[in-house]
Amino acid sequence: MAAKLATVLSLIVVVLASPQVNGQDTKTDQLQSIPLTVPAGVPLRLYLTKRVFKRTNAPVEARLLTPLYAFDREVIPPGTPVVGHVSRVEPVPKWERIRAVLGGDFTPLRVAQIEFTSLLLPDGRTMELHTIENPGLKSLVPLKPPKQRGQHGPVNNAGILSAAKQNARDQIDAQIARVKSIPDLVRGTDKKEWLYDYAMSRLPYHPQSVRNRTRFDAELREPLNFGSEIVTQDSLALLGSQPAPGSTVHARLLTPLDSMSSTQGDKVEAVLEQPLFSNDHKLILPEGTLVEGSVAMTKRAGWFHRPGRLRFNFQEVNLPPQVAQLKFAPGGGSSQEQVLPRVPELQFRTQATLSAAEGGKAPLKVDKEGGVQATESKTRFVGLAAAVLIARAAGDNERERGPGGAITGQSSNVGGRTLGGGLGFGLLGSIAAQCSPNVGMALGYYGLAWSVYSTVIARGAEVQFDKNAVIDIGFNQREPAKTAPLQTDHPASAK
Repeated sequence: MAAKLATVLSLIVVVLASPQVNGQDTKTDQLQSIPLTVPAGVPLRLYLTKRVFKRTNAPVEARLLTPLYAFDREVIPPGTPVVGHVSRVEPVPKWERIRAVLGGDFTPLRVAQIEFTSLLLPDGRTMELHTIENPGLKSLVPLKPPKQRGQHGPVNNAGILSAAKQNARDQIDAQIARVKSIPDLVRGTDKKEWLYDYAMSRLPYHPQSVRNRTRFDAELREPLNFGSEIVTQDSLALLGSQPAPGSTVHARLLTPLDSMSSTQGDKVEAVLEQPLFSNDHKLILPEGTLVEGSVAMTKRAGWFHRPGRLRFNFQEVNLPPQVAQLKFAPGGGSSQEQVLPRVPELQFRTQATLSAAEGGKAPLKVDKEGGVQATESKTRFVGLAAAVLIARAAGDNERERGPGGAITGQSSNVGGRTLGGGLGFGLLGSIAAQCSPNVGMALGYYGLAWSVYSTVIARGAEVQFDKNAVIDIGFNQREPAKTAPLQTDHPASAK
């Protein structure tokens, strides 16, 4: 009797727990398969771990600087080893060659084009890849990571550039610390590399190389396939919804921008490099989401180092094509209500501005309105002060006088004219200055004039964003935007 009663109770529990039929289904949690593919054209953010000499087929070793995502998953973690080689070597532009000659460098300067061919995954597998040839960026990975500050807002909504102002302060403090401690400057980490580069640059002919920690944005020639992942409908409940006010996402620019050539109204496109999640870790915008906007203001740089300015913002969000292939089950509701499938908007309006950015040739400062201004370090005036002292020493050619005040000869001033020649024309200038004190003085004043022009008179830096430039986009920074969904071609929306 007891066994029969237990069986009946078990059947009642199974019936109550099972979903009902004929329009009485409870909310189900369907499983869906998402392909994890990194398309061609996506850049791998890399940095060199060893110095690379500029010769064809020279081996190259690097590591991944930032993780690589596919849809909502991290498929390659940071620090992953990547190898390649120097595919070819080509001469630098003529103007750059002329500038080097005027500085006393007669080396036939070359640019090394580097291609990356494989990476070592954490599970020990080697994945073959093909990247577009790349000479590298004009920036180095810092030796010490920036200080981490407390993050506010939704989980994973803070971009890696959100501490840009703090990073700038850290760099200034580091420069002050170096000035105060000369022994630390000599004994400090990576100073050997710096001294090597400086010594080589002063020679009239020297070997050429790409130093370690040089950054690369290596674009993929072919897509990378990492299989597929199973996701639940519950994890996609917020897919395609408006991001919460203050949300920040990490992205890359598809449109090159320049404060010199860009004009107001120019179209701007960027794509998300990392997914955006809600507080409870539900996907809002996947990797590959396209955001579109326009240039709002531009101003060229002026003489006497007046910096260039640029402002652009984003108004439209377009989900990646694979979202249209997802199938969504009916939402919750009572049995008397007509329940339609929950379908994300593939395209919707938003209000988003730039919150942080990494420039090309010059550091950038981003204000609260999303405006960008090129900045220059004040330490450049240290070089100008040094040039003034050296030129003064090179021109110190007073005549020597005997005990009675009679002129006995001309001061040789070997040290002054050597420094003056080096200031004006490098090592070759130091040698030429030994011919005559007047030659050393002339080279010293030539170097001073060039330093004054480049430090004080020359045009300021332009705001430049190359393709794939790193940016952080802040959504609804001022106030929540009133969404006005655009018409979508999603097949389920017609039901």
